[in-house]
Amino acid sequence: MFSKRKNVLAAVIVLTLAILACSTTGSVTVGTPAVTKVATPTRAAPTATPVPATVAPTAAPPMAASPVVIDSSDQLYIDLYKRVSNAIVFIRIYNSAGISLGSGSGFVIDTKGNIVTNNHVVRGAADIEVAFTTGLKTRGKILGTDATADIAVIKVDVPPEQLTVVALGESDKVQVGQRVVAIGNPFGLRSSMSLGIISGLGRTLSGDSQTTAGVNFSAPDIIQTDAAVNPGNSGGPLLNLKGEVIGVNKAIVSQTGENSGVGFAVSSNTVKKIVPSLISEGKYVYPYLGVTSTEDLSLKEVELLSLPRTTGVYITSVVAGGPADKAGLKAGSRTTGAQGVLAGGDLVIAIDGIEVKTFSELMSYLVNKTNVGQTVKLTLLRDGKQMDVNVTLTARPNQ
Repeated sequence: MFSKRKNVLAAVIVLTLAILACSTTGSVTVGTPAVTKVATPTRAAPTATPVPATVAPTAAPPMAASPVVIDSSDQLYIDLYKRVSNAIVFIRIYNSAGISLGSGSGFVIDTKGNIVTNNHVVRGAADIEVAFTTGLKTRGKILGTDATADIAVIKVDVPPEQLTVVALGESDKVQVGQRVVAIGNPFGLRSSMSLGIISGLGRTLSGDSQTTAGVNFSAPDIIQTDAAVNPGNSGGPLLNLKGEVIGVNKAIVSQTGENSGVGFAVSSNTVKKIVPSLISEGKYVYPYLGVTSTEDLSLKEVELLSLPRTTGVYITSVVAGGPADKAGLKAGSRTTGAQGVLAGGDLVIAIDGIEVKTFSELMSYLVNKTNVGQTVKLTLLRDGKQMDVNVTLTARPNQ
């Protein structure tokens, strides 16, 4: 009998928890608990022997509640949230028929009302609603978008004194293991904060823009974090503990569509490079080298290609008529024992005197440090010999 009651009680508890956890859209009302009556022992009846009168003792005053002690590390996060949370906004987008297409996050970068978010947050929007934590709601206008880096800027018409601004930090000073904070609107839950660390740097993701051959351009200099990032966090900031934005949350790796501990953010240095052009021109024109490569060669591939080192950027193809082609860079052309692995290509080991170990490092330098029309010096290995080649970058096609 006890086992059956125990099972019923457990089922009721589980059902109750399930109902609360699933109430993400409506409000949950908790009823007033019933008053629990405590039985006071009955005093014994008086005996024949007189009992001396006693004076009832004065009740002791109630004890003062102990002050809440907040740990110094907790206070750091509390203060950070209070300082920056009003700069993070909730963004809803609608199509021309007034149908909601989704929502995301963004953050104010200046007192002119410019807000940074993801391109995919505002893609297809005919109407944009921007909600602040103060309760203010207004419409936003798209100033510019960039599909490769997945960055967009929208503008709101709000008095400067009503705006809280967050500063863009230096993402090239970020280190793996550094503590970070993500603030956004996951699942529409406004102004939510999560904690984590930087778990990886220099990642490369596929962008939404394509070459003339239909191949997606790469988005370099991506920061990886284990801070909880879920649908709705897109466009929100990844912050260091100074409250500076070091990245814009954009994607996760997940089998379920929810946080699995692997999130990605566009680096703040990339944002600082691209955003001014989005504000003034509506787009960003990327400098273009005109080569393709693989991010990582296996040791077997390195041996098949007879490369003298395992790091560097091995050129797998050169775009005809592009800057690299005009400068004389060579791609692999000789067959090897493996399908698709062609020997004889140049191995780029530095750009402007700065070593590059991966294709992502080369792309990060091009995006963050160069401009259209600039001439860069590539140091490369060709047939065992080291040489320098000057390449003048042009505007990327298909822009």
